[in-house]
Amino acid sequence: MQYTIFDTPILRTVLHWIGLLLMKMLGWRTEGDPPDFPKYVLIAAPHTSNWDFFYTMLLAFIYRLNVYFMAKKELFRWPFGYGSKWLGMIPIDRSKAGNVVAQTIQAFEENERLIMVVPPSGTRKKVMAWKTGFYHIANGAKVPIVMGFVDYRRKTGGFGPSIMPTGDIDADMAVIKDFYKNVTGKNPEQMSGKI
Repeated sequence: MQYTIFDTPILRTVLHWIGLLLMKMLGWRTEGDPPDFPKYVLIAAPHTSNWDFFYTMLLAFIYRLNVYFMAKKELFRWPFGYGSKWLGMIPIDRSKAGNVVAQTIQAFEENERLIMVVPPSGTRKKVMAWKTGFYHIANGAKVPIVMGFVDYRRKTGGFGPSIMPTGDIDADMAVIKDFYKNVTGKNPEQMSGKI
């Protein structure tokens, strides 16, 4: 995978402490610990605001994670392309959904370590239900799904449980839905009522 902000030795340490300081100054706290899996899909939910990326980055700095994000290809136009890649973003063409799943599974197969952050709603706008690409990626790559969250009501971000996809999407999504039922996004009116 590409070289990112999370790979930069001195900066990584500085950003860890800045992340801790900013979270404390903003009145936020962390909860849970990231699992010790070499590869996994990290759900970033709920996704209702651009602020979600800010808090997710702070959490990555605090936990010293080397994460990658799928981002719309438009964020890679000049002059932002290099900066977007340095932040761990991987360009995707959202008009080709099946291709995204296949490419991400391939990335998991080609790398010994990979944490891929995926917002299941796919957008900050209100959607009727979550997209299931994150599930198909994890199931196809045979990697766990880890439930990451940013809860604006409790001012808490961190890690919940993880599950290994069984292939029974309905049963697995019921477990995921149960975890997120009490997690509140920045704009709750945009949260999907259906996962």
